[in-house]
Amino acid sequence: VEWTEDERTAIKSKWLKINIEEIGPQAMRRLLIVCPWTQRHFANFGNLSTAAAIMNNDKVAKHGTTVMGGLDRAIQNMDDIKNAYRQLSVMHSEKLHVDPDNFRLLAEHITLCMAAKFGPTEFTADVQEAWQKFLMAVTSALARQYH
Repeated sequence: VEWTEDERTAIKSKWLKINIEEIGPQAMRRLLIVCPWTQRHFANFGNLSTAAAIMNNDKVAKHGTTVMGGLDRAIQNMDDIKNAYRQLSVMHSEKLHVDPDNFRLLAEHITLCMAAKFGPTEFTADVQEAWQKFLMAVTSALARQYH
């Protein structure tokens, strides 16, 4: 992926303002509620039968935080995201058998949560575009093992 300096700045500066313990759980909860078929990968998380159950599920929140925290690896390796996520790609493909489209869906929910958090004056169209490009690079790297 080729990054402009403006994109790097937009991504890294916004990353410094993200509370992963807020955005991560929000995005994961939204994913599981809006896209219920993704729940099949989280059978060991307990009750996911209703939106209220998902909203109050500590394992969902913890996994969301873990996922958001994992984005730091991409931030630190923006010029080699594919290699930075090589092992995670293998794990999600060969061990967990996660549908790679779920990565894209979660990225969309992360973007929505960030937009809601920061609003249009801070999460401008340019910032959103840079973040979506970044998240698509991450999802592509995670899906790499599937190809």
